[in-house]
Amino acid sequence: MRGWFVTGTDTGVGKTIVAATLARWCRSWGQRVGVCKPVATGAAEGQISEDTRALLEAAELTPDWAQWVTPFTFAEPAAPTVAARRAGKHLEWEAVIAAVQAWHAWADWLVVEGVGGLLCPLTEGRTAADLAKAIGLPLVIVARTALGTLNHTLLTVEAAQRRQLPIAGIVLNEATPPTGSYAEQTCEEELGRWLRVPILGRVAHSDNPTASAWRVLRQIAWDELAGVVPSDQSPRKLRHKQ
Repeated sequence: MRGWFVTGTDTGVGKTIVAATLARWCRSWGQRVGVCKPVATGAAEGQISEDTRALLEAAELTPDWAQWVTPFTFAEPAAPTVAARRAGKHLEWEAVIAAVQAWHAWADWLVVEGVGGLLCPLTEGRTAADLAKAIGLPLVIVARTALGTLNHTLLTVEAAQRRQLPIAGIVLNEATPPTGSYAEQTCEEELGRWLRVPILGRVAHSDNPTASAWRVLRQIAWDELAGVVPSDQSPRKLRHKQ
């Protein structure tokens, strides 16, 4: 199975928009795509979060798949460890891994979305980076374009490289309306000076972020940036929908 692990430099940077676009790209080639954001916070238990709905729609899956997409939800909008503790629960590492691996027997491609940033605490003693390491798919790092993105992005890349996590590239996303500042105008160029990781595209701010992301990201050869993880089912040969 091939796919990607979508992480971000922070919360609210547009991970779900990018993850959904990757799922849509797979479907445009007629492929069966698994989508998994194993843990979501800020959503009541049993409730389908907005992020989960976006992933379901992009993968062309019905709402009854929601429990497969996001099996663990906590009402408190905080890191999963904090939110679980607040709910009087304990999130097991093995259960999170199993939730992702459950897609292997069905999907041709897999898109996994992390929670928060790469070092966001996920379970006791484990972070989103540990999940990425266990899954083995290349990272797609979503970063802001606003002031501060240089530090956040460089830190995220350094944390990934220290853990020997493969990085497919960086997607710059205008998650908030641009101010026209010089920092925003030059962030892509400056990141290029500091990194050897490719910047795959820049998604403009829009009232329709899904459409904006699709216009930019559909042009990327994602199949060349996808890793391969063990699966009981080999991916089918790509046949693009006409």
